Amino acid sequence: MKRIVLLRHGQSRWNLENKFTGWTDVDLSEQGMAEALQAGEDLKKAGITFTHAYTSYLKRAVKTLNCVLDSMDLDWIPVEKTWRLNEKHYGQLQGLNKSETAEKYGNEQIHIWRRSYDVAPEPLKDTDERSAKRDPRYACVPDAELPRTESLKDAIKRVMPYWECEIFPKLKQEDSLLVVAHGNSLRGIVKHLKNISDEAISELNLPTAVPYVFEFDDELRLTKDYFLGDPEKIKKLMAAVANQGVAK
Repeated sequence: MKRIVLLRHGQSRWNLENKFTGWTDVDLSEQGMAEALQAGEDLKKAGITFTHAYTSYLKRAVKTLNCVLDSMDLDWIPVEKTWRLNEKHYGQLQGLNKSETAEKYGNEQIHIWRRSYDVAPEPLKDTDERSAKRDPRYACVPDAELPRTESLKDAIKRVMPYWECEIFPKLKQEDSLLVVAHGNSLRGIVKHLKNISDEAISELNLPTAVPYVFEFDDELRLTKDYFLGDPEKIKKLMAAVANQGVAK
């Protein structure tokens, strides 16, 4: 059996403040740090280990991975970081409170921006201080590939080449991989693995720091997938994610 575990980062400071984050480099909250450490403990207790890990360029994912590996005594394994695993770029919405924005534009419009497959928010201008063009970590990314905004479809188009050329082929050489990334970049991978339709993917909400385990046979055919943890608790966490964009 071979295994890939997908893990959304722990709660960030802007998750706590209910803000659109996207490519903004926001740190973990205290709760997020605790969630990440607990995820590592849960994986270790379940007898799951890793030989290779992947994450994005954003510190909330990087720190989550570090906490998980530390609690599993796996700090030494190879880690690869890539901008292609970054969160979906939320354009002009980045930094805005989700509930306040819903009050202004309506719950339906916020749901479209957050969860639709092919509708992107208004893009950031290159002169905007929030623009990725002003961030040195993206200096080597071709301008045509550097997002100013993204729909989920756009984010998947960015993520999947790395998945198909780097991560998934690695499973031929390794038995167990860990991918720590973001709600939308991981939704794209889950959509691919489970063949979820463009319409149905809008209903998938990934809670923070809950390991999502995918098991494969030796031919790399998916045989089983499950969240690690109490099903009722995970169901409540998913519902909380879904309600983040609702006007109060």
